[in-house]
Amino acid sequence: MKKLLLYGAILALLTILLQLAEYRFLVIDHTVELYVGIVALVFVVLGVVMGKKLTTPKEVVVEKLVPVTTNTSLPFSVNEMVLDKLGISKREHEILLLIAEGMSNQEIADKSFVSINTVKTHVSNILVKLDVKRRVQAIQKARELGIVP
Repeated sequence: MKKLLLYGAILALLTILLQLAEYRFLVIDHTVELYVGIVALVFVVLGVVMGKKLTTPKEVVVEKLVPVTTNTSLPFSVNEMVLDKLGISKREHEILLLIAEGMSNQEIADKSFVSINTVKTHVSNILVKLDVKRRVQAIQKARELGIVP
């Protein structure tokens, strides 16, 4: 039994040595072909990945304006509590209403019988009190708060 195991182990070692020798001669004799095959395999994989990325449809976002209907049967009423809470004066509220109508500073000054610098000061105060940076943002926030129709 020991001889059988010993012969089996020797035979296995010889088989492994022959396989290593065959592999070594294969690699030495066909080095260029192996490198070309590896490079070709890399390019095939790269081509498949890039092809998938280029042919996959991209998401397209479509913005659509949707008309919003408001209940026009109820008259607009100003939320006085919000005006008091924000500290917006009656004059600043008047200016805010004129801004909401789309008037420029000069038009507001002409309609209110004040100088353009006074209008600029009121607009600046309104922007600070509403915590916004632009007139459009002020109108939007004022509408959300219910102080401008």
